Amino acid sequence: MFSKHSMAIGSIAKSMRTMGKGSWAILAALLTLCAASAVVCYLGWISAAGTDVSRAGYAALVLGVVCSLVVGVGLMALIFYSSRAGYDEPARLVKDDQFRGIRDSDREF
Repeated sequence: MFSKHSMAIGSIAKSMRTMGKGSWAILAALLTLCAASAVVCYLGWISAAGTDVSRAGYAALVLGVVCSLVVGVGLMALIFYSSRAGYDEPARLVKDDQFRGIRDSDREF
């Protein structure tokens, strides 16, 4: 009857109606920071018009991109491995005797 798109919009609208004043303040602050970043990017782009980049600049750019990709791919691989290996399971209390393999029936009191 309803498409997934209209259901998603309804869910977003419902969550926006239930947002408190603090949530709206955080949203406004983040949107302001986004707009300020866009202005700084525009001003930087305009002020750099007509300048040439040296070979060392291009090399530094390529090196930075490659290093960023290596770090990102490495971290994602660690997250995937951690999830598959069970390291993300919730912590549980292990008594010292259980760790050593001693049963309660074998204990001497």
